[in-house]
Amino acid sequence: MLSDTIAAISTATGEAAISVIRLSGSKALAIASKAFKLPAKVVPRRAHLVQVLDENGAGLDSGVLLHFQGPASYTGEDVIEFHGHGGVLVTQRVLERVLACGARAAEPGEFTQRAFLNGKMDLTQAEAVMDLIHAQSTLALRAANEQLGGAIGREASQMQQMLVPVLAHIEAYIDFPDEDISPETGADLLRRIDAVQAHARKLLATSEQGRILRHGARTVISGAPNVGKSSLLNLLLGFERAIVSPTAGTTRDTIEEIIQVHGIPLRLVDTAGLRDSQDAIERIGIERTQRELERADLILEVLDASQSLEATKRLEVPAGLSERHLVILNKTDLGLHPGWESEKAAIRVSCVQNEGIEALRNAIREVIAKAGPLASDHPIAINARHQAAFQRSVERLAAARAAIESNEAPEFIALELRESLQALGDVIGQVDVEQILDVIFSSFCIGK
Repeated sequence: MLSDTIAAISTATGEAAISVIRLSGSKALAIASKAFKLPAKVVPRRAHLVQVLDENGAGLDSGVLLHFQGPASYTGEDVIEFHGHGGVLVTQRVLERVLACGARAAEPGEFTQRAFLNGKMDLTQAEAVMDLIHAQSTLALRAANEQLGGAIGREASQMQQMLVPVLAHIEAYIDFPDEDISPETGADLLRRIDAVQAHARKLLATSEQGRILRHGARTVISGAPNVGKSSLLNLLLGFERAIVSPTAGTTRDTIEEIIQVHGIPLRLVDTAGLRDSQDAIERIGIERTQRELERADLILEVLDASQSLEATKRLEVPAGLSERHLVILNKTDLGLHPGWESEKAAIRVSCVQNEGIEALRNAIREVIAKAGPLASDHPIAINARHQAAFQRSVERLAAARAAIESNEAPEFIALELRESLQALGDVIGQVDVEQILDVIFSSFCIGK
């Protein structure tokens, strides 16, 4: 399949000013010469006005064609891009014409996969392409750009370079079995291993933050009925997403929306009010609220500031989430009941008068920052696959360290070091496991 010339629409489906159709492969220019009316000479990286011709020579569309000659292209192969009119039908007809002239329809992510296989980028950079497309906040965008620039790949490569001399020393002792590892040499090897472990743990500390930046912090708005949960959701969103009514129990199902707070993506979840209810549908909503609380990264407990502390039913915060729990006293425009004066940490808010929202945003940022260094402080945020590989590398290094301290056979030490190196190689794609590559690239858009 790698010898095929592939083609796909690289712009989103729908009407637009321009659509882009991309070809990649050794026969890209030859196929283009059949599908398009080209000038006598196509100059690489120069825009050419061309016409698309159907099988009878009639015009289908006209637009700009660009030729990127390999290896100086995105995929490392010859690439043709046609920028035509952005209608749904005309774009599809042009693609069908290109396919009829000898191209194969590209699989999801196949252009970027070819870029990886042709050495144009490492695996972390390939993953960053989709992170960049899916970024929902400025911090997520910055982290994706850092990764696309090779930041994580450089870190993994640097650790590999630090480990290779250690493995070389151990393998030298394998070649001379009568020699024992001297205490001085052993201490130096341990120091090198500790340095690599420290490097890996620093990256592992960014995994939780990476998850939040990529998928958003799951922020559950919870509380008793009619305390202003839906009003708070609407105020944070900036538009009316949830129905607001003085009737208790209006919200019966969870409502999800994504916003950005100080560059951090939040997946806001408005939930049904917690109370004892005889309504079967409302009870289902309350059960879903309980499940959402258990999955939350952050809980916003909304209370009615005008009601007494004794009359207020408080939320039972799930274990382990006490540090990610913010208390919000809403309806301060109706007056703050004296009983709430002792709640110094609670955030005073009035959804009616739009007061206290900036204080709430700042508090949210501080709570999320406890998950690890924010992208503004640390430009690297690893994903779950990187986390598993770095963790495996650390574990194998720990085993190698223990083997050195126990004066075990060099063969066992070398085996652990090789597995640690392999784990680091998995991060940047120095693997021969096609299944890993298929899983990663199958999540890409067709045409990317």
